[in-house]
Amino acid sequence: MPQIIHERPEDAVLIEPLLDTCFGPERVEKTAYKIRACLTKIPELSFVVRDGADLIATIRYWPLVIAGKTAALLLGPIAVQPERQGQKIGVSLIQKSLAVATELGHKIVVLVGDPEYYEQFGFQSASALGFKFPGPVAARRFLIKELKEGALEGVSGLVDGAPSPTLSPPAEAQKT
Repeated sequence: MPQIIHERPEDAVLIEPLLDTCFGPERVEKTAYKIRACLTKIPELSFVVRDGADLIATIRYWPLVIAGKTAALLLGPIAVQPERQGQKIGVSLIQKSLAVATELGHKIVVLVGDPEYYEQFGFQSASALGFKFPGPVAARRFLIKELKEGALEGVSGLVDGAPSPTLSPPAEAQKT
């Protein structure tokens, strides 16, 4: 029975080959990967799915800032072993991780992905709302979701990597 657990340091040697299988080694040339290259993943929001000893899926989140002032998260990558796709493992990972992000006080999540897939989780076009990604990305694949109602009100601009991981609720979340 597959189990969602927090990623452990020793999982890294299994995650990289999984990402290569799902996205190819050229994935590191994409804008989202270049942003993540200088960031530290958020451990509390980095999960794997194990079925016995087998690592079959992964999801990670990274700290972002919008317009230099509003904290946000970058979801991705999420990957599921090809032979296990279609079993709702990715859906379970996304639902669990978004719930944990909400519990931790995060308000906004950004990703680059298939809009038809991520729409089921409440993601919408970030470009249409005035957000910009710091590099080439198809506008229709640049998506955003608010975890707290009203979090996107009055927020727009450039989405970029935050200098250090947001391990606790963003400061502005503690004021409300």
